[in-house]
Amino acid sequence: MTILFAPSEAKTSGGEYDTIRFCLDIDREEILKAYDSITKTPDALKLYGTKEDLHVDIFNSPTKKAVERYNGVAYEYLDYTSLPPEAKNYIDEHLIIFSNLFGPICAKDLIPFYKLKQGNPVGDIKPEHYYKERLKDVEFGEEILDLRAGYYEKFYKPKYCIKMKFIKNGKVVSHWAKAYRGMVLRQIAKEQIETFDQLRKVEFKGLGLIEIQEKKDHQKWVFEIEE
Repeated sequence: MTILFAPSEAKTSGGEYDTIRFCLDIDREEILKAYDSITKTPDALKLYGTKEDLHVDIFNSPTKKAVERYNGVAYEYLDYTSLPPEAKNYIDEHLIIFSNLFGPICAKDLIPFYKLKQGNPVGDIKPEHYYKERLKDVEFGEEILDLRAGYYEKFYKPKYCIKMKFIKNGKVVSHWAKAYRGMVLRQIAKEQIETFDQLRKVEFKGLGLIEIQEKKDHQKWVFEIEE
């Protein structure tokens, strides 16, 4: 089972001076060169979506595992660093993160610190269009759990997958859905879930499955957040 995950705006700094490494062989050259070029101009602030000049140099910066580079809400609740070794290995081998700059990357890929606000183009390049073209013939596996935000379907939409929705007091949870995605991923990694059949048997902590919505190209599992 492959798990698709979103990145986060928040990222950790630092790392080791090692070469950028990608497990997935996808053409990224044009967009990365465009990004590198823009970071050397005043337009960098528009690219970052901030008023602070971050002096980002993606080709000459320390790198660290993608799953450790991101530290937004979902990643805080995943809490990768506290997982036991076998669960970390599970994340490394099963998780694909959809970066706004790098496209789909494996959790264990080595990436530098970067900043690219969701939806911002890189010069004339719109990342969602750029990667959609390069992923049109790519399959990430027969069984896919898609824990991404809906925006990332613009990059890649599985032929079939399982999705999850979280509600509380009859209302769909939006921002804090990120936290529950992180918690769900953490439990899946600890229980070493490899198939949809095994996933269906998991009792997620603090969540009650109340409905499975069957669609043509996916199942949507609806969870009630338990007090």
